[in-house]
Amino acid sequence: MSLREGSLDPQADSSVSFLPHLEAKIRQTHSLAQLLTKYAEQLLQEYVQHQGAPFGSPGFSPPRLPVAGLSVPAPGHAALPLPERLRLDAVALAELPPLLDAVRRRQAELTPRAPRLLRRLEDAARQARALGAAVETVLAAMGAAAQGPRREPPAAAAPAPAGVFPAKVLGLSVCGLYREWVRRTEGDLGQLLPGGPA
Repeated sequence: MSLREGSLDPQADSSVSFLPHLEAKIRQTHSLAQLLTKYAEQLLQEYVQHQGAPFGSPGFSPPRLPVAGLSVPAPGHAALPLPERLRLDAVALAELPPLLDAVRRRQAELTPRAPRLLRRLEDAARQARALGAAVETVLAAMGAAAQGPRREPPAAAAPAPAGVFPAKVLGLSVCGLYREWVRRTEGDLGQLLPGGPA
C-alpha cells in the first residue's frame, strides 16, 4: 500500500513518490532538525563551559537527575512504528520549552555574565516549539495526527532543586534531553525521506 492509498510506510511502494507538498514539508522539517541538532550540541558545550569545576573536567560524570515530565527516549523507541515515534518526538518537544525557560531563569541568577548562554537557552525553547509544531504538521499531512485533545505543556517547570550544584546538574540534564530529543527527531524524520534508512 502506498502513501496515496493510506499507508504511512514510505518504503511500501518505492515506485510511487510522496505527494510533492508532503515531501517538501518533510525535507524542510528534517533540515530544521539537522540544524537544531548542531545548535543543541553547541548549547550543551556552552552550558558546561559556564558551570565551573567539576563540570567539563575529564572523567566528570554528573548524576542523572530526573526531569519532571520528560525522560530520555526509551530504548525501544526505534522499534515503534514511525508515526508513533514522531508523535513521541512531538510530545517531548512540547515539554522542553518550559524546562529550558526554567534553566534560563536559574542561569540568569547563577551566571549573569553569560548573555550568550542565556540567549542560546531562550533560542532553544523557541526552536523546540517550532520543531514540535513542524513535526505535528508532518503528522497531520500524513493523516497520522494525534488522536484526542492535545496535551498542553506544563505552565511552569518543576521547582528548582535546592542548592547551586543540583541546579546546575538539572540544567545539564535538561540541555542533554533537548539534544537527545532533537537528534532522535532528526533520525525519525530522516526515515521518511525517499532513500532514507528503512
